[in-house]
Amino acid sequence: MLKFIAKRLAVSVLILFFVTFLIYALEFSLPTSYVEMTARELATKPGAAKSAKEWIAELNVQYGMDKGLVRGYFTWMGNAVRGNFGDSWNWTMSVTETFRRCIWYSFALSSVAFLLEIFLAVPLGVLAARKQYSLTDYSVTVVSLIGISMPTFFVATVLKMIFSVKLGWFELSGMQGRDFPNLSELGQFLDLVAHMVLPAATLVIVNVGGLMRYTRTNMLEVLNSDYIRTARAKGLPESKVIGRHAFRNTLIPLITLLGSSLPGLFAGALITETLFSIRGIGFTSYYSMINGDIPFTMFYLAFSAILTLLGNLAADILYAVVDPRVRVN
Repeated sequence: MLKFIAKRLAVSVLILFFVTFLIYALEFSLPTSYVEMTARELATKPGAAKSAKEWIAELNVQYGMDKGLVRGYFTWMGNAVRGNFGDSWNWTMSVTETFRRCIWYSFALSSVAFLLEIFLAVPLGVLAARKQYSLTDYSVTVVSLIGISMPTFFVATVLKMIFSVKLGWFELSGMQGRDFPNLSELGQFLDLVAHMVLPAATLVIVNVGGLMRYTRTNMLEVLNSDYIRTARAKGLPESKVIGRHAFRNTLIPLITLLGSSLPGLFAGALITETLFSIRGIGFTSYYSMINGDIPFTMFYLAFSAILTLLGNLAADILYAVVDPRVRVN
């Protein structure tokens, strides 16, 4: 297993090298208007000591854009390995500081939604498979198909209309209420939680259907296997047949899906965070991209690539943990 992990990590580093090179090449090929616009904004700020031309030259040197594609990439990579990703043009602070301030909002929101999806989708998927072609099965299927079919912006709009406009239970958007500064620490925490309810519900509704259908399909395949029929023929209780034999083997394909979902806990929910003005990593990266914030965009895309590679590696390792029959050569 250690040999396998070392090999996969080496391959992941190689893949990351090519991915980040492609990202840098795309950013390098953007029109220079982004850099010029940023330079003009910096030059017109109060107390600015440099002209627009001087800012353009400094920004090009800082990010290696004056050295050509290959040399510029290795300049950026050398700084990135040391943890220096430069300053965000849009958020007027270092890239790492911007990331540190927004990542935990995305992690909290995505973690809660992720756990709710598992606790809802897996039991309901197993229940639907156990009672195939029953009213329960049809109900779960209809609910999952509705969730799969509805886009994020539609679900968010409906939830806002019902719970914010009609009922007035939650705020339309944002992360703080009007009286937030006057609240106690507990009150501020509860206010923040209240603002996260609708975004979390949106993520759960959009994503739970696919996981529910996936669980049902794999559970049905396992339940129709010969060893399940043998276990039932021996007189084992249905709870042991489902829990010890069927569900454990259903977990193997589920791990692939769940392992690939883990990067999303840190990558942020771009559409949901933007619709609800939750200042997480998704919201921050969206406005960085549309405002031409090359340093933060480079960091975010490289960060997403690393998360994807780690998620795939975690899924492969968990295979052997869940099923001892799986051995990695």
